Amino acid sequence: MTKQADLKLNVHGRVLVAAPSGELDHYKAERLRAQIDSTFEKSSCRHILLDMGGVSFMDSSGIGMIIGRYKKTELSGGRIVIANMSEPISRLFDVSGLSKIVSRAESAGMAMHMLGGSFDE
Repeated sequence: MTKQADLKLNVHGRVLVAAPSGELDHYKAERLRAQIDSTFEKSSCRHILLDMGGVSFMDSSGIGMIIGRYKKTELSGGRIVIANMSEPISRLFDVSGLSKIVSRAESAGMAMHMLGGSFDE
């Protein structure tokens, strides 16, 4: 497991689990993007599970970061699934149109199942 102050990264088989915490704003989005991309590219992952349970706030920079990771997983033949969104972030997800292209799950376990993976890997 790789852990930065505001991001935990774990590889489970072909799934990269990224769990940011705190505010996902302009200040953090670029750094998180770089950390996620670096780990994704160095691994054999095809999918990203973005566990938003620790995120207290997200703005348009966070939306942009998610769209970029969506494109990256699409290019690798994979998918991105977002889990554990708070109600305000879920509303932003819907209003932004992300819900039309990115799948969501109520829990990280459900998201992992949707991606055909397991936390036992």
